[in-house]
Amino acid sequence: MASKIEVKDLLEAGVHFGHLTRKWNPNMAPYIYMERNGIHVINLYKTVAKLEEANEALKKIASSGRKILFVATKKQAKDIVADKVSKVNMPYITERWPGGMLTNFVTIRKAVKKMAAIDRMKKDGTFNTLSKKERLQVDRLRAKLDKNLGSIADMTRLPGALFIVDTMREHIAVKEAQKLNIPIFAMVDTNSDPRDVDYAIPSNDDAGKSIEAIMESVTQAVAEGLEERKSEKNSGKDKEEDSKKEKEKAEATPKKEEKVVEEKPAKKAEAEAPKKEAKEEAKPDDLTKIEGIGPKAAEALVANGVKTYAELADADAEKVKEILTEASSTLAHLDPTSWPKQAKMAADGKWDELKEWQDNVKGGVE
Repeated sequence: MASKIEVKDLLEAGVHFGHLTRKWNPNMAPYIYMERNGIHVINLYKTVAKLEEANEALKKIASSGRKILFVATKKQAKDIVADKVSKVNMPYITERWPGGMLTNFVTIRKAVKKMAAIDRMKKDGTFNTLSKKERLQVDRLRAKLDKNLGSIADMTRLPGALFIVDTMREHIAVKEAQKLNIPIFAMVDTNSDPRDVDYAIPSNDDAGKSIEAIMESVTQAVAEGLEERKSEKNSGKDKEEDSKKEKEKAEATPKKEEKVVEEKPAKKAEAEAPKKEAKEEAKPDDLTKIEGIGPKAAEALVANGVKTYAELADADAEKVKEILTEASSTLAHLDPTSWPKQAKMAADGKWDELKEWQDNVKGGVE
């Protein structure tokens, strides 16, 4: 369990320092505590609340097996982000944002595959058959690709969410994620617009200590989500093994003759009744596995009675759109057109088919 975020720690890291008052964005007003010496001071109690909310959502995404792409290209943030994020094995962009990184992901993935092909050439000896000039060209290409895309080499599909340090600087990444319905988490300073993201963490996005404090908390939540997923997998394997052992034991044990009792049918009927009730009280499905649905959208759907893949598969896309619009203005831009189709595949257990479909579309938008 992650240690509770303390206001004192954020204060020491300088998370409360905003920008000059003349550079402020009026939409940040709810998160500003006061003005001091011409600089806005961020309300750290609200920062803590928003950070905890974001951490809970990030933990859920990580536990579902989806990747979270971290974006921080500013000088004072790139080394911190690369260090923290690499420890939880998540992809990150700390050099220039490649245009079309999300909206043209098919092309980006081809470049990543090219890197893998060069590595294979070096392993199988093909590289040594090239001329000196060709080897030099291939090495330069590999170095260039590694610099820009090395940290996303294992990202085979669109990320489940984006975490951004400074939305003003990474505005292209924000626009691409918005277009593809990908949830955005971000450190938002007093000069930024919190309405551009799904989970805004009001904080100083310029100071190294501030960035490090937020990233430490965020990556800890991601690590917890990954550990939770690992535990669930191990638990599932243990249950499967126990079930197998019980079955083998039952098969090995000679069956005793059962006495016929007249009341048996009645007992069977009574036994079936609780089973039926238990089935009706089944847990909601993880709707975030549908491309385009983030934690907030999933919460809105569940609150309106759409709890399972089967229910979403039967839902009308226009009705789903109404639910999202009524739930929050930040969800109004989402396009649920393909959600019932994806949910049908999930409900039928066609996960490979669903993954292949998701890999070939843009954020669940056909």
